[in-house]
Amino acid sequence: MRLSEQQRLVLARLAELVVPGGDQAVRFVERVLTEDRPDWADRVSRGLAALGDAGLDGVLADADGAWLVRLIAQGYYAEPAAWEKLGWRTGEFAAVQTELRTTPRDALGERYDCVVIGSGAGGGAAAQVLAESGRSVLVVELGSYPSTDSLMRDHLRNPRSVTGLPAVTDPDPAGRPRVAVADGVRSRVLPPDGGWGNNAFTVGGGTRVYGAQAWRFVPRDFRMATTYGVPDGSALADWPISYDDLEPYYSLAEQRFGVSGGGTDPWHGPRSIPLPMPPMPRTGPAELLAGAAERLGWGTLDVPLLINSIDYQGRSGCVRCGQCVGFACPVEAKSGTHNTALPAALATGNCTLVIETTAERLVTDHTGRVVGVALVASDGYGGIWRRTVACEEVVVAAGASETPRLLLNSAHDAEPQGIGNNQDQVGRHLQAHVYAGAVGLFEDEVVDLVGPGVSIATCDFRHGNDGIVGGGMLANEFVPTPASTYDYLTGAGLIPVAGAESVQAMRREVRRMLRVVGPIQEVTSADSRVRVDPSVVDRFGNPVVVTSGAIHPEDARAHRFMSAKAKAWLDEAGAVRTSVGELGSLGRPSTGQHQAGTCRMGDDPARSVTDPYGRVWGHANVWIADASVHVTNGGVNPVLTVLAGSLRIATHIVGG
Repeated sequence: MRLSEQQRLVLARLAELVVPGGDQAVRFVERVLTEDRPDWADRVSRGLAALGDAGLDGVLADADGAWLVRLIAQGYYAEPAAWEKLGWRTGEFAAVQTELRTTPRDALGERYDCVVIGSGAGGGAAAQVLAESGRSVLVVELGSYPSTDSLMRDHLRNPRSVTGLPAVTDPDPAGRPRVAVADGVRSRVLPPDGGWGNNAFTVGGGTRVYGAQAWRFVPRDFRMATTYGVPDGSALADWPISYDDLEPYYSLAEQRFGVSGGGTDPWHGPRSIPLPMPPMPRTGPAELLAGAAERLGWGTLDVPLLINSIDYQGRSGCVRCGQCVGFACPVEAKSGTHNTALPAALATGNCTLVIETTAERLVTDHTGRVVGVALVASDGYGGIWRRTVACEEVVVAAGASETPRLLLNSAHDAEPQGIGNNQDQVGRHLQAHVYAGAVGLFEDEVVDLVGPGVSIATCDFRHGNDGIVGGGMLANEFVPTPASTYDYLTGAGLIPVAGAESVQAMRREVRRMLRVVGPIQEVTSADSRVRVDPSVVDRFGNPVVVTSGAIHPEDARAHRFMSAKAKAWLDEAGAVRTSVGELGSLGRPSTGQHQAGTCRMGDDPARSVTDPYGRVWGHANVWIADASVHVTNGGVNPVLTVLAGSLRIATHIVGG
């Protein structure tokens, strides 16, 4: 959509009020409406109409006007021309990309020993084990394999941006809606929208662009119900496996994928094998926080990262650029399945990787046994390509929203509610991570922009907190982009949203802001769940995900507790102004980062979807190897647990 000449004039006027001297707003908004979000046309028009005699104050008093103001400002701060004025920089590096052999859809075989659905942490790790066992393996990836260059520059069109603009890693932004139920209201949402619950859809999944924190869950994380009891309204439960069952696979994952770091988490014992790489040198903000933690009597440790601190397994060490989380690593120092497990699987000659292809259902024979996977894709000519591939085994690792969707859409005569769902367990216990934290402003410049940014953490409060179920980890934040810094500072009320004072404040504060954040261990609920809705379908005609539920009051309590700890840490470090993050409405499911739990493992088929090895109850040849099987999700980033769990499940499949 192109704006009318009158709208262009109004937009230019508004932009001058929002970011005086910024002259790119008209081009930026027109690009958004033409290339990114044509569905925003009416909202932009309403926002422009809010500019009347009351000026900027009147626009900010209008919901659509305030939204448009933020969009204009974020567009300004995402441009390199603004970075120099702010004193923000990142290194320039020639992009490196791991070569992967993908197979055209029309060249697929009729049959494979095993089909792995998803190439992220769970699917990629499993594919390597299965291919190395001698099985013929087909890995089906919904996303594409975009260039490193396309994933390392745009500050607004990436998985960590909150602007609502589509990222390169979004799955078919217009053709794959979902339905989100929040506070009793159903909304149709698209992948860039917050309620969609997006993770990166690409070869390597989220591991291509994640922040790569590589924490272990600790023994108490596997025994939450035993440790704390079951809060009213929750479905908190123990895992059917223990930390000791997973510990060898944690060590295997740390060695195989490469983890750097140091120090000991106080809640688990020493590793059976030391980490293969030392921690990266601490950044300036980390040193500041280390002294504050010592004065508070808190323990700290270097954050374990799936990032090479030195050259490792043929890949470069980290170059400390300022663009890590949300971006592809320019030198492939960040370990993802795209540059570790998948190349190893393909090197066996037993693995086939097909991209931009969706598994729409599992196919069963007359006995109810799964005998194949139905695949679907756009044919590139405006039509639809479909094919069923026969197989002996299926490993589903499509993520905690798409995995239950696949099972539910695979209903057949013996399981009319979906595969594995005769007990109405598929899709229940949806959880992710509520994030606690605080923002602090300092009198002196404290930010050194040395990546990845996250460098120091305290794990003292993962457990053992009076009156709190569980707890969480706190760490300093990744290097934020200028657009993210604007969002953090204005969201916290620490600088004005718009105007000359806002621009001046950004120029002063961008190097004086520190953010301490971390995930809390959520208390699960059976009513927070993924369903499918036959009345809303994707471009291929398949029912889409519907998310609903609520955040448990215990999670709100833990959020307040951990946010207060974050504030105390920043205050002790010398912050002159601090602001604690707000949780917002509890009447929504937790669908943000680190989704998990929708196909939980257990010992009882009446209360779980899989057995302790991820095998779907009632099916001898179907396994789930992603975070869907997590009974609880820890108070830390869960990717190392996904990798370890997948290695354990795949090793069991091949008889290890």
